[in-house]
Amino acid sequence: MRHGKKVNHLGRKAAHRHALLSNMASSLILNKRITTTVAKAKALRKYVEPLLTKAKDDTTHSRRTVFSYLQNKESVKTLFGEVASKISDRPGGYTRIIKLGDVRVGDNAEMCLIELVDYNTLYTKEGVAKKAKTRRSRRGGKKAGETEEAETTAEAPATGEPKAEKKAKAPAKKAPAKKAAPKKAKE
Repeated sequence: MRHGKKVNHLGRKAAHRHALLSNMASSLILNKRITTTVAKAKALRKYVEPLLTKAKDDTTHSRRTVFSYLQNKESVKTLFGEVASKISDRPGGYTRIIKLGDVRVGDNAEMCLIELVDYNTLYTKEGVAKKAKTRRSRRGGKKAGETEEAETTAEAPATGEPKAEKKAKAPAKKAPAKKAAPKKAKE
């Protein structure tokens, strides 16, 4: 039985497994996507995602920690340079595993593609504004009146008019239009 054994040993001794994952992580960081088996990709995801999280904090300590895992100066430089800037606002889930549906000829192993999420342009939504991060709370949030004021004040700088004049003009335009319509109907 394998109760509580979460690590996939991948049929290798510990030193061989660490070397394999280190080389695969370096290749993933440098090439942004690699093709491998599903078992290796799942093991690589657990290995590389904490390194990507650590790369968000560009300090000497975090660089040395990541280098102890990767043992490759070029991949550390790439990780803390271009990759960290792309993943800076993502709260996790930096990799994506896409099963290819085919098998390797020699041993019939299921193959997949593992890639860094922010580098695949097929799945990104360009032109769509990102939503502001919100947290729900039991206490009251914005009320209906506050949201309307926020919308009118947001429009004021675009037209070049002061905020006070914009608020004063908005109700004045609506009131005469309603009164003028019934007078025309009577004539």
